[in-house]
Amino acid sequence: MAGVTDRPFRVLCRRLGAGLAVSEMAHADPRLRHTEKSRTRRDHAGEPGPIAVQLAGADPQLLAEAARWNVDQGAEIIDINMGCPAKKVCGALSGSALLRDEVLVARILEAVVSAVEVPVTLKFRTGFSRQSRNALRIARIAEQSGVASLALHGRTREDFYLGAAEYETIAAVKQAVRIPLFANGDVDGPQKAAEVLRLTGADGLYIGRAAQGNPWIFREIAGYLRTGQRPLPPSDAEVRAVLLRHLDELYALYGEGRGLRVARKHIQWYCETRPEAERFWREVCTLSDAASQRAAVAAFFAA
Repeated sequence: MAGVTDRPFRVLCRRLGAGLAVSEMAHADPRLRHTEKSRTRRDHAGEPGPIAVQLAGADPQLLAEAARWNVDQGAEIIDINMGCPAKKVCGALSGSALLRDEVLVARILEAVVSAVEVPVTLKFRTGFSRQSRNALRIARIAEQSGVASLALHGRTREDFYLGAAEYETIAAVKQAVRIPLFANGDVDGPQKAAEVLRLTGADGLYIGRAAQGNPWIFREIAGYLRTGQRPLPPSDAEVRAVLLRHLDELYALYGEGRGLRVARKHIQWYCETRPEAERFWREVCTLSDAASQRAAVAAFFAA
């Protein structure tokens, strides 16, 4: 979710019912710490706590140092990414590529847990490939290292986002450890959320792609789990108001030029199920200033 879960999106999801929103993945290399991209990724101004910062890297000491530095900056949870399947990340032996080296996994987790006094959590996949699924061993290593909780995406790195999530693997991991485990993968609505909790026994759910353009999913799932009734979907007026506020916060964070470009993908996600969405998307991509983009969005969602 790098490039998506910036501060405006995290605050929006929390406002609409998410219990926790983890930051975009930041690399542990201190040389990258003060770039413009890193600056915006660690912007938590006005964000409700707990502040959870996700780190990526392959060097135990660099990750430990980065964890200490981020805690000094206000992080209240350090999340280690061993789940990202992106070629760029795995090519640097980070993300889900780490699952191929269980000894290194243990060294990383032990170093980070020892470096900070805040909870350390782990996001990972069921294995690097279908022939080398090792989620059970990774989970036990994490628990022994002092990790506070786990989030398991029910696919291997080889699968990326294809096929169905392996809920049976998540269930097996849940039975094997005592620390909390959160299920991730293919949770796209309230009924599916309840089914995944039943199938896996997980303590909670992590939701990524299904929240793109639909931050109301958190409110709908929480309501359904509490009452057994699916809440009414947001009205057109609410969608319009939420999206316009989202755009304003993107422009404020990134500045007009970059904010306009970042906003385009969010606009596409919000409008993709609506009539005339493709025509509108082509039109809005030609606009080169924030005021015109915002006005076009306001008119489209008013109609």
